[in-house]
Amino acid sequence: MPDIDASRFTMGVFQDVAWAERGLEALKERGFPSGALSIIAKDTPETCALVERVFVGAPARLVLPRLGPIVAGGSLVEALNGSAGDLARFGLAAALKRVGFQMHDGQVFETLTSRGGVLVAVEGEPRAADALAVLHSFGGANAAIGAWTGRV
Repeated sequence: MPDIDASRFTMGVFQDVAWAERGLEALKERGFPSGALSIIAKDTPETCALVERVFVGAPARLVLPRLGPIVAGGSLVEALNGSAGDLARFGLAAALKRVGFQMHDGQVFETLTSRGGVLVAVEGEPRAADALAVLHSFGGANAAIGAWTGRV
């Protein structure tokens, strides 16, 4: 995975769709546009409906190592895939290095998502701390800001 995406993402994992909806609504109420949001979750009817509501269209469907079938929407998927399709090849934990997360952080996000959690990410550096506060306040477990995005 040599190429690094320059975008900064803030993300957390909500325990289920209901909590994710609350967090997403809070982000929108605080001025985060839908275009800055991303979702990755195991493929279930509930998560599929959530992604369809947020992005007004059918979700992307992928099969990931260690996670199995997922639904996703938003710019995070493109950033994690890169030009070589790293997300589907290496899985969520390894691909998160592309957007500044260390492998152990990626493993935590991957484990929480594999247990039915809904990963929500917000793209953009200027309001990363605001996004982090909202994710924490509304139940986003292990919410964090990607730090090593090509700034070494």
